[in-house]
Amino acid sequence: MNIAVILAGGVGSRLGADIPKQFIKVLDKPVIAYTIEAFQKHNEVDAILMVCVHDWMEEMQRICDEYGFTKVKWITEGGDTFQESVMNGVHFLDGKVDRKDILLIHFGASPFIEEPVITDAIRVCREKGNAISTTDFLLLSGVKKKTTSVTDPENYTTEYINRDTVACMNTPHAFQYGFIDDMYREAVETGVINEVEPHTTTLMYKMGLPIYFSYGMQTNIKITRAEDLDLFEGYVLMRQRRAAEARGQEKER
Repeated sequence: MNIAVILAGGVGSRLGADIPKQFIKVLDKPVIAYTIEAFQKHNEVDAILMVCVHDWMEEMQRICDEYGFTKVKWITEGGDTFQESVMNGVHFLDGKVDRKDILLIHFGASPFIEEPVITDAIRVCREKGNAISTTDFLLLSGVKKKTTSVTDPENYTTEYINRDTVACMNTPHAFQYGFIDDMYREAVETGVINEVEPHTTTLMYKMGLPIYFSYGMQTNIKITRAEDLDLFEGYVLMRQRRAAEARGQEKER
């Protein structure tokens, strides 16, 4: 069984909105609904677990009911960080899934997700035990002198990074359930989980676990800033136009 674990526990502070960014509407439809829809439509996804910010769990259920997301079997509470939300989802599924079942962990605020990305994450995970959607890094890059944003006038760079050595990892992250459950249990028991940035990939690096690449797309961005919403609106309109053109071509045949 393949289970999408969609993380909708963030509050979207960097977006500056008064509601969590995944619940902001684009063309009168919540961002989270677009994200769920991609997994609902995928023929290899059997079930969906929503990991949701506590105060919005009822709204999440309402959205699932409104849009007929029949694959959403469970809704549970998220954590304060990405990793806590993932752990909550993994623990929630204990006893509900088999060790060889695949979890597809994905940001709720990443609605650009496409079918080939999901498909390849499942394929690679079946072969390797884990997979993370990854793209090559295509832009010029340098090491920042400070960890602050590049908008900091005191920040600058003098050190070049060879972009051919950089892998840009994104969601979905795919794991066999037994793999990620064992990893988190060991990390908690040994205290390693408290030594790294609260993210699954940084934990894997710390524990010396290989991260396998699956297909990624440059367009699969996470909505973080206000301009990302404009990008997504244009993306939705493009998809709607292409769908209308395809229907027109079918009628002409």
